[in-house]
Amino acid sequence: MTDTTVSRTTAEERPPTGVVEVGGAPLTVDDVVAVARHGAPVRLNPAALRAMADQRVFVEGLADDDRPHYGISTGFGALHGTRIPPERRRELQANLVRSHAAGTGAEVETEVVRALMLRRLATLATGHTGVRPAVAELYRGMLEAGITPVVREHGSLGCSGDLAPLAHVALAAMGEGEVVDAHGARRPAGEALRAAGLEPVVLAEKEGLALINGTDGMVGMLALAISDLRRLLATADVAAGLSVDGLRGSNLPFFADVVEMRPHPGQAATAANLRALLAGSAVVASAAAALDGADDAGGDGGGVPAPLRVQDAYSLRCAPQVHGAARDTLEHAELVASRELAAVIDNPVITRTGRLASNGNFHGAPVAYVLDFLAIAVADVASISERRTDRFLDRHRSDGLPPFLAHDPGVDSGLMIAQYTAAGIVSELKRLAVPASVDSIPTSAMQEDHVSMGWAAARKLRRAVDCLERVLAVEILTACRGLALRGGSTAPGVAAVLALVHGTVPGPGPDRYLAPEIDAVAALVRDGAIVATAADAVGQIL
Repeated sequence: MTDTTVSRTTAEERPPTGVVEVGGAPLTVDDVVAVARHGAPVRLNPAALRAMADQRVFVEGLADDDRPHYGISTGFGALHGTRIPPERRRELQANLVRSHAAGTGAEVETEVVRALMLRRLATLATGHTGVRPAVAELYRGMLEAGITPVVREHGSLGCSGDLAPLAHVALAAMGEGEVVDAHGARRPAGEALRAAGLEPVVLAEKEGLALINGTDGMVGMLALAISDLRRLLATADVAAGLSVDGLRGSNLPFFADVVEMRPHPGQAATAANLRALLAGSAVVASAAAALDGADDAGGDGGGVPAPLRVQDAYSLRCAPQVHGAARDTLEHAELVASRELAAVIDNPVITRTGRLASNGNFHGAPVAYVLDFLAIAVADVASISERRTDRFLDRHRSDGLPPFLAHDPGVDSGLMIAQYTAAGIVSELKRLAVPASVDSIPTSAMQEDHVSMGWAAARKLRRAVDCLERVLAVEILTACRGLALRGGSTAPGVAAVLALVHGTVPGPGPDRYLAPEIDAVAALVRDGAIVATAADAVGQIL
């Protein structure tokens, strides 16, 4: 049997800009985000469809064979020793999907389901699963039509892949179960498919198993989290820059001659961001001069004497080390994601040598580990951010700012409870940082006796990312109020973000309803406006 692995597309076969092609080069994180979150159109590479047709011939030959072949002529899991007669093998596939669509709980977000569908489509398009081209075309059509199967929160152990979530998608492709259409309406799957001009599939041999046996949900959520964390870690650097300036910190620990002594790339990137953000600040220059023992360390440019400190607190001074470690963790996660997005996950799988091979590639351990690792990094970045927020609010540590940044302390509480909010979230993040991947519960009568819990790791990372966004919003809101109360000459990058924030929410003043202001700043974090505004002022934020 010849090798039908799909090669990269030729120039004339490449899709137009903005279209994500499946079945050529491996998917990237950006491809997943484009389709899952932004609705980018999907194209199936013609060579991939030809490869699928070739491999389907091989599967159909096995279907007519008297010997047992897992997934084709036998039962599943602990029932793998049960032979299925030829006349019932298609029924076997449909029943597999129906029985495995056993999720429960809250509905999973649309972007997660779309990411899962795209990743499963990419595996089908390799040809190594033995699925007919028509099945891949149906999945592509569902993505194009904005038809999103209803998938439930609970049901996957991350091994044999994300069985229950993928089964809910396959069930919808069969015209059963429920979907949400492009207009956000819940409808019976068959009705929605036909309204979009799509025919439900009648599964043939092996196809039910091939549709549910993958790590697609967990790697889809990993890709979405990577995209979010690229933005949030850059935002954390901006927030730290605001805080260093507002708390009269020094930028000397961020100088290249110090940072290069510990050659972690993430640390170097954060330090470079902080140098750029703080360049031109009279407050920081005065503090740096004081730390450096210079004779002219007499003021901050605003008429307030600078206190003499030998060195700043860790939450200011060690921002490059903490944020940088998170950046390096993210880089490792991106490497794992790129490998998983290039993988063919199915069991059994048709190898390049023409063999139907049982395997364990569906085990989610590689993805589960980095999902947990990222949750640890997220918790620590949020923790150091909350400590910077708290410094602004304590009059003994804020270098002359009013208690809690209140307009009239006592009558006004200022941002006291905003810090409570951040502290409560950080406490939750510590719980979310407890690894899911160290757990395992045997299933399927001990046939599947070790599982990854990667889906659970991905679900808690999504919550952790949302929590980090809100903790950073509280720090930015607090730092901007502190900067406004401090006065003096701030750095151009800091001043630009301060103008953005106080153009969105009011600056210092008497107490007012605070929750909408936190949400408004969180929205600036979420849409990338904080980082974009800083970058417009100082150049690229790494």
